[in-house]
Amino acid sequence: MTFTDRDRAVEAAVARGLVGAGEPVVGLLDIAGIRRSAGELRAAFEEFTAPGTPVLHAFAVKAASLVPVLKLLAQEGLGCEVASPGELALARAAGVPVARTVLDSPAKTLAELREALALGIAVNADNPEELARIDALMASAPSSAPIGVRVNPQIGGGTIGAMSTATDTSKFGVALRDEGAREWVVNAFLARPWLTRLHAHVGSQGMPLELMAAGVRALYLLAEEINEKAGRRQIDTLDIGGGLPVNFSSDAQTPTYREYAALLHSAVPGLLSGRYGLVTEFGRSLLAKHGTVLARVEYAKSAGGRPIAVTHAGAQVATRTVFVPEAWPIRVAGYDAEGRPKTGAPVGQDIAGPCCFAGDLVAENRPLPLLEAGDHAALLDTGAYYFSTHFAYNSLPRPGIYGYAPDSDGAIRFATIRTPQTLEELTTESGSDHAAALDDLGRPTGRHRNG
Repeated sequence: MTFTDRDRAVEAAVARGLVGAGEPVVGLLDIAGIRRSAGELRAAFEEFTAPGTPVLHAFAVKAASLVPVLKLLAQEGLGCEVASPGELALARAAGVPVARTVLDSPAKTLAELREALALGIAVNADNPEELARIDALMASAPSSAPIGVRVNPQIGGGTIGAMSTATDTSKFGVALRDEGAREWVVNAFLARPWLTRLHAHVGSQGMPLELMAAGVRALYLLAEEINEKAGRRQIDTLDIGGGLPVNFSSDAQTPTYREYAALLHSAVPGLLSGRYGLVTEFGRSLLAKHGTVLARVEYAKSAGGRPIAVTHAGAQVATRTVFVPEAWPIRVAGYDAEGRPKTGAPVGQDIAGPCCFAGDLVAENRPLPLLEAGDHAALLDTGAYYFSTHFAYNSLPRPGIYGYAPDSDGAIRFATIRTPQTLEELTTESGSDHAAALDDLGRPTGRHRNG
């Protein structure tokens, strides 16, 4: 049997007690793999982009809202795309320069906009009302921050409707095909010399690369139209978003960044020619293949003749997979009590989580070597979103997350990314400091609880 770095990391995590009876679920991130993906992204666009073209690959923080990961990606030459005050705070804690930070959100508050403009962070306005807010801020305190407008080319969605951002009725950006919308966008730029960017994010899981390229082409043609009517190069940067689909059916990393960059090079002549600076906002595709959620099997049982492995990884860490399994299926691997790959004939079995509702299943009737109490179930391809979208159902604490990489002699080294949440931290988060706050609220004046 050929052992992968992931197999060795699982065995080492069990041996070192990162997962066990006291810590029954843990997150593992392949740091060498993350560095490799970041390098592949940079190299792909460098190959097809004219020398000297400003290119910022801004990692979508929502995909892994972990400060050490953001710092690692910054060391690998990436910036951050943030969509909330919290994500901006994380990027700043990771030391990401404001010049390499982009603010996107469909619901930015006036305070968020004011802070971003004061810091010089690039802002993509989502809609006319938000642009009016920026007008007022620019009038009172002019900013040199790069400012753009997000548009929706309305070219269609991927296979998951809830994740698709370029449908006819998407909540994001200015819908270009709506009556009068394109004219409004053009006039908005002509009236504001400080608007210098256009942004569109059309990619999503399950979307064909050709459709993504069509959305980018629509963005490019709009920029060309605006610049022609302005009589100058007013728009100098195009933000093409991210959304490269991920293969969740095997270890293969497909499609690749090179395939996408090559397609853009041929489908959108001029985009990578140096005419425009470029911003990308990839997230899931950078990290998904490099993460593993490892959970101890607490009990093995059966119901209706089907084996069930009851583990400690369910909806709290695999929320999308549990609630929308047909859209977000993930691979599961079995490991024995020592963390070695489980062997034996495949048996259809359910891999259940700890949450108190019947649908808390990460895999249903999945053929695997029969898992027993004390074994481990590994949820693969979980490096993106699974560690940053914890669902606090049943007040289950957030698991610890550890980065790993082999050293020069092949031994696995770990580094703590996030410590396991303690029960004290959980109770504090749930208001324990205010436990007596409601004791007298709502009581009739002058009367005791029992009359």
